[in-house]
Amino acid sequence: MIVDRFDFILTDTEATAHLGSLLGQHLKAGIVILLEGNLGTGKTTLVQGIGKGLGITESIVSPTFTLINEYTEGRLPLYHLDLYRLEPEEVTALHPEVYWEGIDVDLGITAIEWAERLPYLPQSYISIRLSHHNLHGRQVELSAVGVQLNFLDLTK
Repeated sequence: MIVDRFDFILTDTEATAHLGSLLGQHLKAGIVILLEGNLGTGKTTLVQGIGKGLGITESIVSPTFTLINEYTEGRLPLYHLDLYRLEPEEVTALHPEVYWEGIDVDLGITAIEWAERLPYLPQSYISIRLSHHNLHGRQVELSAVGVQLNFLDLTK
């Protein structure tokens, strides 16, 4: 299994959205993005960027109370889940694998906020942990498990 890891800093909200846009432009159907980080670290901003990269014009908001938002107008569907308010057994009952396996929905990109609440992981995924960096925006720890990120040039 391929595992790549990158650590870098995003200097502002625009850089966070740009990373998301790159992901949205290049990722293939079936990719799961697991987002972790405290409140206000940019998880929803990143998902908004993914939506932009997919060509979604609808406003993307955090599904904290609805749990799942589906955006189907772009290059691929975007399924945005927020597990903040759920316990692991509630997450299991939600059946998030329906989205990353394409069961009863078109296969697309599945972005999951508060992914540390998932009691099980998909076979391949991109994990993005965001944290506040005291001087320069957001610290990012990005790991790709079974996913190629050749398009992602983090040297710029």
